[in-house]
Amino acid sequence: MTTHFVMTLALGLAMLAATVQAQLVEKKALTLEGAKQIAATAEAKAKAEGARVVIAVVDEGGSLLLLQRLDDTQVASVNVGIDKARTAAIFRRPSKVFEDQVRNGRVAALALHGAVPLQGGVPIVVEGKVLGAIGVSGETPSQDEDIAMAGAAVAASFTK
Repeated sequence: MTTHFVMTLALGLAMLAATVQAQLVEKKALTLEGAKQIAATAEAKAKAEGARVVIAVVDEGGSLLLLQRLDDTQVASVNVGIDKARTAAIFRRPSKVFEDQVRNGRVAALALHGAVPLQGGVPIVVEGKVLGAIGVSGETPSQDEDIAMAGAAVAASFTK
C-alpha cells in the first residue's frame, strides 16, 4: 500500500510539473546593456544634428530602464520622453499613431489610458516581438521620431 501511494504521488507530481511547464513560455527581454546601446545610437544621432533631447528607454511593460537628458535640453522633455516611450511599448506601435488619430478627428484617442498622442515614441522590436520602446523629446516631432527610430534600429542586431 505504501509503495502504491508513493508511486501515485510521484505520478501526480510529474503531471503537475508537466502542466506548469506547459503554462510557461520563454521570452526575450531588453537588458540594461541593450538599452544603453539603443540610447547611445540615439544620442550620437542627436548630437550629430545638434539636437537637445531627452532619450528614454522602457521595457515591454513601459517601465523605465534608462533616461538621458542631453546638455541644455528643456526639463519638461523628461516626462514627455518617458510618456512617448511608454505609449509605444504598451500599445506596441509608434506614439505617432495616436497623434495622427487625434489630428484626423478621433479625439476619443485622448481617453486611452496610457496613450500620449505625441510623435517620438517607437517600439523596440527583436525577432518580431516588442521588447520595449524608446521615446525622444525636445525638438520637432519628426526630428524626435527620427532620433528614436535610429536608436530602435540597433535592436535588429540583437540576437540574444
